[in-house]
Amino acid sequence: MNYELTGSNPIIGEAAIKGIDMAVSDINESGGVTVNGTTYQLAYKALDNGFNTEESALNAQEFADDESIVAMVGPNDSDMCMATSAILTEYGLPMIAPWSTLVELTDNEYVLRACFTDNFQGEILAKYAYEYEDAKTAAVLYDMSNPYNVGVAENFKASYEALGGEVLEFLTYNGKTGETDFTSQMSQIASAAPDILLLPNFYEEIITQTTQARDMGYTGKFIGSDTWGDDALLEWDTENLLEGSVWCGHYHKDVASDAALAFIDEYHELYGDGDPNDITALNYDAVHLLKLGLENAASLDREAVHEGLMSIESYEGVTGNMVFDNGNGDPTKSAVVIKIEDGEFKYVDTVEP
Repeated sequence: MNYELTGSNPIIGEAAIKGIDMAVSDINESGGVTVNGTTYQLAYKALDNGFNTEESALNAQEFADDESIVAMVGPNDSDMCMATSAILTEYGLPMIAPWSTLVELTDNEYVLRACFTDNFQGEILAKYAYEYEDAKTAAVLYDMSNPYNVGVAENFKASYEALGGEVLEFLTYNGKTGETDFTSQMSQIASAAPDILLLPNFYEEIITQTTQARDMGYTGKFIGSDTWGDDALLEWDTENLLEGSVWCGHYHKDVASDAALAFIDEYHELYGDGDPNDITALNYDAVHLLKLGLENAASLDREAVHEGLMSIESYEGVTGNMVFDNGNGDPTKSAVVIKIEDGEFKYVDTVEP
């Protein structure tokens, strides 16, 4: 497990390990995994990448050098994932990416993902901005240092303009330098006066960005991506800046399957109040995808595990049904549109591919 427990976005790792622990426990209590007639219990080795690309690669190298490791779950962030890509190929180490939506990620044949991709997410955000929110003009502020943020921003822009919308400002900042003053960009956006502002950025930055947008005079709406999906964002929004905002997520309890509801109940028993966020759910699904891949494999040889993973045809996960029919590691799966209303994440719609 290559996860982001420290660094600028610790929520990612904290959520991921909960999903991993729940899945490993559920699988082992249900009898483990049977590979070519032999039954095993699952165990994992966890290394924190600190939300750092160099550490992500070093972790992957440590896993690659350890013959007992048959596959890697994570990283979750797209930038961290891409940093490991060459190592996966060189050592034939299969990886399941729970939360990385970067389109190019699965150009690497050793990568399987549990989530939808940025092109699908970008289309949904554009459609809901233009049609649901009736926003005919938009602005975007995104972190140019992370391919995830870039991917969502660029896909949104292309889809929004294809619908007839006009992107008045398409601005960047550099998250890797620790930039927290967005007043210059927000002043430009406020002067352009778009109907809606897309912020496809991480939890830790959203309240700062929306606060500065209002301080600079921006009066329009906000829209967000799947990085908005944690209750902490609601807790931090003490001024209700995000009230009425829409974002794109991976699942919602109001339209959850029986399996997903059981997963949510189990989470409450283990961790108390609050619902499991997208990252927890996707990491849970990622481990179950690994189980399927192992059961498909003829042995615990990494290449056999790789082939077993790539032979998965479908999986009914807690984040929805995944159909692997794209000739690579990308699942065809739905997304949900969620609105922030009265300090809660309210279900709006399910969007099928």
